[in-house]
Amino acid sequence: MRGRFLLLAMISALGLSWTPAGAQSVLDVASAAAVPPPSTNFFPLSEVHRGLRGTAYTVFEGTQPEAMDVEILGLLHNALGPHQDMILARLHGTKPEYSGVVAGMSGSPVYIDGKLLGALAYRIGEFSKEPIAGITPIGQMLEVRDGAQSSDLRAQVASAVRPASSNQDVNAADIRPIDTPLVFSGFSTEAVAFWKDHTPGLGLTPVAGIGGGGGDLGEMAPVTPGSVLPGSAVSAVLVRGDLEISATCTVTYVDPKQLLACGHPITQFGPVSMPMAKAEVVATVPSPLNAFKIINTTQTIGSFTEDRETAIQGVFGKPARVIPLTMHLQQDGASEKPRTLHLEVIDQQQITPAAVMVSLFQSLAQTNGYAVETTYRVRGRVKLTGYPEVRFEDLVAPTDFAPANLVAALALGEHFNRLYANAARRTPIESVDVDVDAMPGRRTVQIEGAQAGGTVVHAGDKVTIEATLRPWRGELKNVRIPVTLPATLPDGPIRLLVSDGGTLDRLMQPPQLAGGNLDVSGTIAQLNSQHANDRLYVTLLSPDPQAAIDGRTLTALPISMANVLEPVRDNRGMTLNGESAVPLGSVALDAVLSGQQVVTLRVE
Repeated sequence: MRGRFLLLAMISALGLSWTPAGAQSVLDVASAAAVPPPSTNFFPLSEVHRGLRGTAYTVFEGTQPEAMDVEILGLLHNALGPHQDMILARLHGTKPEYSGVVAGMSGSPVYIDGKLLGALAYRIGEFSKEPIAGITPIGQMLEVRDGAQSSDLRAQVASAVRPASSNQDVNAADIRPIDTPLVFSGFSTEAVAFWKDHTPGLGLTPVAGIGGGGGDLGEMAPVTPGSVLPGSAVSAVLVRGDLEISATCTVTYVDPKQLLACGHPITQFGPVSMPMAKAEVVATVPSPLNAFKIINTTQTIGSFTEDRETAIQGVFGKPARVIPLTMHLQQDGASEKPRTLHLEVIDQQQITPAAVMVSLFQSLAQTNGYAVETTYRVRGRVKLTGYPEVRFEDLVAPTDFAPANLVAALALGEHFNRLYANAARRTPIESVDVDVDAMPGRRTVQIEGAQAGGTVVHAGDKVTIEATLRPWRGELKNVRIPVTLPATLPDGPIRLLVSDGGTLDRLMQPPQLAGGNLDVSGTIAQLNSQHANDRLYVTLLSPDPQAAIDGRTLTALPISMANVLEPVRDNRGMTLNGESAVPLGSVALDAVLSGQQVVTLRVE
């Protein structure tokens, strides 16, 4: 393939043209070494008509844009929405006719008479036999640079002369953005499937293991005149470092401060902050269904700040807002140092939680110590400006339905997302640190039963509770937990709950009434007070009132205090229950515990 492309470039340089059938092409293919014109002059939309000839630029291999001939077929009025026109065009030349419209080609600039017309941005149908594409007019893209309400450009689009076109009957359902390849460098196909399951539809095409990343964290390369050309590949980086996730399209417009690319949205989140990096095209892979480019990201040159309907905007030299993520992975009993991964994840509500989870998912799977029945101890620390550090710890074991690394990623995501997605959060997350210890085997136990040494007790007595546990693929075993009863217990029956930590959390941290959500401080307090899932707990179910206020639980309240709180029990930050859960004791099991039993005693 590469030799064939080089031969075509030599033929073109001699002023000849060639088609796969050996016949003379209708349009001469421009030299692959041609440099795109500067983005200073624009072709008026009012002068667009069928039969115009132009040139588009994109990268098929390497970093140098190559020219393609473009034949204008007509103008589709309001094809993309009110006052959002699209120019229909056919691409000519051996490469586009062989590969078709390629994922990653979005944003390829189109020029007529050396003036910038717009960007290749849309494809027509799934299995089109010809490379027919839709062009986003440059006027609509410049609105992103100048502000979405640029009245002058709106007026230009609205008052343009609408030439007749025989292509007005194109079905809008067949018009869709050219796919933007979302390259997962260092990730498996299972990790990509995990990403798809835990992110909203972003209009991106995930590609696993094809491409690579620069890996340098926080290093900004200067942009000199001519170092970023229209037609070159550019990447929006979602995760970078020892693993990388990046979305790549093509630069349309460049000025000394910024660029516009894609000609359609990547996510359409509006204001964004994503690292912007140069990209090298390793190869272009043809396919009747979905041709795509294999990408390596290279130097970071700024950040993308806008992701809008007609373009994404990048600003040179501007650092993106990212969250440092550090993961330390240790194999149980191993003598070597923990393996450490350093990553940076963009700070974007719709993406960040999934990016954190998929990074842990992949990091655990790619170790030599990984096995389907591995159990992980996951410790997390999240630093948030102006708040106490969030700490959580889980023992995570595989289940009959999910492998170990999937369960661990979901457990981390559940904790992180509760804090990250809090609507009251206004300060940035400074860092996320995760320590993971891998232990062989599936370490789970189930509570089968529980009993006390006797059924009659006295207030203040020491009582031994015996729980019967069934390990996974193991024999029953008994565990004894000595506890001391409160000295103030009244005569009569009492109940002791023998349970896992999750059951105890649900008793002590009930859901907020009226759909209320905790603020950031309350969420942190609740996360930091959660009970470990590898301990067996004994809890007194007392008839005294219990209040949960802003993530903190007050047990065994005096009646007088409960009466004071009763009028405000519907407050979004408080719940009031008629029964208290008073922890009496616990014992470590070194296995994930599930289940609950109630032991009834009588106090005399």
